[in-house]
Order: sequence, then structure tokens, then C-alpha cells
Amino acid sequence: MNVASSISPVITADNESLKRDFPLKPFAIRHKLSGHPLLTLSRIAQLASDMPRDLIEYNSGDASVSQDPDKVKSIDLDPVEVVNRIQTAGAWMVLKRVEKSPEYRQLLEDALTSVARARGFKSIEDAGFSQIEGFLFVSSPNSTTPFHMDAEDNFFVQIYGEKIFAVYDNRDGKIADDAQVEHSTVKHRNVPFNESFRPRGIEFNLDAGDGCYIPYQWPHWVKTAGSHSISMAITWKTEEVRRLNDLHRFNSMLRGIGLPQAAPGARPALDSTKLAVYRTAAAIIEPLRGSETMRRVIRRIALGKNANYYLKKA
Repeated sequence: MNVASSISPVITADNESLKRDFPLKPFAIRHKLSGHPLLTLSRIAQLASDMPRDLIEYNSGDASVSQDPDKVKSIDLDPVEVVNRIQTAGAWMVLKRVEKSPEYRQLLEDALTSVARARGFKSIEDAGFSQIEGFLFVSSPNSTTPFHMDAEDNFFVQIYGEKIFAVYDNRDGKIADDAQVEHSTVKHRNVPFNESFRPRGIEFNLDAGDGCYIPYQWPHWVKTAGSHSISMAITWKTEEVRRLNDLHRFNSMLRGIGLPQAAPGARPALDSTKLAVYRTAAAIIEPLRGSETMRRVIRRIALGKNANYYLKKA
């Protein structure tokens, strides 16, 4: 997609941050998405009613920062009810892969176009923004998103309500080691939190129109304030991120059959062989993922019996 000159900036950031910190360190951003018709509760409820159930995850917002994922409380409501009753539901919800809707895809591309142009690129492709995905979050007041890591880069935008977004530097592996990074990429995103991590944290106090950039695999937790919250993660994967994620997935599969594996980067020549084998197999399997039933089966085979944890009551 070529950048259209008519697109006005959707995301803005301090130019020094874009030059100095992107894509290696977090920084604050501003955006113009608050009040957008696609990001209202009524439109999100419609989206929830149209989406495949396995692309919607929700549970109680009554969670700890260091939450055991096997002990998360559930919510006895269907997805549309959660959205419509979010002020009182005591819930946390994410609608995944909203870019599958053309309207939302355009919104995401327009937002990343702003960043591409600010960095001097003519297109989002030139800027390295590939595999663009969107995740919509709807949370009740006083809800917590536990400490976790995400397997992509992310511009997080606050649409409605207030949030504290705390992100932590793990570049030396002292918060989450190689095994935990692999687990968060493949099995479950949560990682344990310890109060000794506090000096490594940066806290962003977000209101409507605020946001922040979160680098790949930087651990973070999030808390809402006294009102319900609407937020969105605008994510993408560079070629290096896709490579690391594929290696983590293949290493996990090999480890599951009793074959110990070195972390990505420890044995570069072997990494290249693994990547070729994994991507060949993935290309064969990918057409099957158009079916929700097959997606569930593939997740269970590849990731284990708990891979569909968010569908247990579906």
C-alpha cells in the first residue's frame, strides 16, 4: 500500500523518540482515534456478535498482577453481554485479529501510515510494518491485565477511560529468561511478577487520546481506573520478530517430544534449518486454519491440551 498524501496523522509522537527509541524502547504517543465510530461500545458489541468465538477472550477483571493463568476467574456472560454491560460486568475482554474486517484494517493501516511518514518512509511496507493485526480491549472499572509479554511490536492507544500501563525492561533476561520467553510466546502470555522488578518499570498514565509504544516481548501489566475502558493494540511483526516467533514455536514442539533445544541465536546455522522445516510444515497447515474447528484442533496438537483455555466454557 502506498501512503496517500491525503491521510492526516492518526498517531503522533515526539520526533526524538521516533529517532532515538523506536523500535527498542517504550515511549509516549498521542492519537486521534477517540470517538471513532468503529471504537464505540455499540459498534464493538456488533463486532463481537460477528466474530468467530475463538477470536474472543474474556474473563474476570479481578486478577492480580502476578496472576496464575490456571486460576483466572470466569465470567458467566456471552461476549455481546460483556460489552453491553462492561461498566458493571467486572470483566476484561479482548477481540483478536479485528483487521479481518476491512473497515478495521483500514483504521490500523491509517494509524501506522502516520508513523511511517513521520519516520520518512513512503509506505508502511517500506517502514517494515508487516503482518498488521489489531486487538480491541474492553475492560470494566478497576480491572487488571496481569503481567505478560506479547509476541509483536505494539502501538497501544487508549480510546475511552483511564489506564495505568506499566512496562518493564527485560533485555538482559533478568525478569523472564529464555524458557519463560518461549513459554509466553507459545503457551500462555503471563509471566510471574516480583516487586524487585519495580526499578525496571516505566508507567504511562493513559487517558483518551494517549498511548504508548511497547517493544516486542517487553513485559507489562495494565490497570483500569473508575470507569470502563476501551483500548486498542495496533501490532505488526518485522521479519526478525516472525523468525524468532517461529523458532520459539518449533523449539517448543521439539521439546514436547523430549528433544532439548537451544534458544534462538545460540546456534544460528541450526536455526536456519529449523526455520526452513517449520515454515514448510506451516505452509501446508495454513489453509486448514480457515475453519474455527480446525483452528482449535491445530492449537491443541501444536500447543498442548490447554491451548484453548479461553474456550473452555464455550
